[in-house]
Amino acid sequence: MAITKVQAKTVLKEKVLVEAETRGHKVIIDEPVALGGTDQGMNPVELLLSALGACQSIVARTYAKKFEIDLQSFWVELEGEIDLDGFFGKSDVRPGFQTINTVFHIETNASQEKVEAFKEYIEAHCPVGDTIANSVNLASAKVVIENPIK
Repeated sequence: MAITKVQAKTVLKEKVLVEAETRGHKVIIDEPVALGGTDQGMNPVELLLSALGACQSIVARTYAKKFEIDLQSFWVELEGEIDLDGFFGKSDVRPGFQTINTVFHIETNASQEKVEAFKEYIEAHCPVGDTIANSVNLASAKVVIENPIK
């Protein structure tokens, strides 16, 4: 299968509120008031955790039958540990998550062995999880200076 390009656009609005758009779908991203935002949406790291849980959920739904799992209910609880001193430039710690923990809640009558194999498959085939777990070529940003409208 050929490489597929996925595109998104983000626009900084007032304060730190950002509008993200892809394929005509929009998401508002913001920070809590304590971090300079207006708390109108998830912040970027919360959105990243949500994207991971959503991706794992989609993989679960897509492949449950392959593993003979009667997926009656599925949800993911996620928790990330981040040292905000990295973001604020107060120390040399990484600004990103240092650990992400997930708990899969699976309502099914399938055996423990089938569920364990299913869990491993979900973790191995989730594109968001793979992107987080493995180094990705994050190219340096190009800059286009836009002239203000006069």
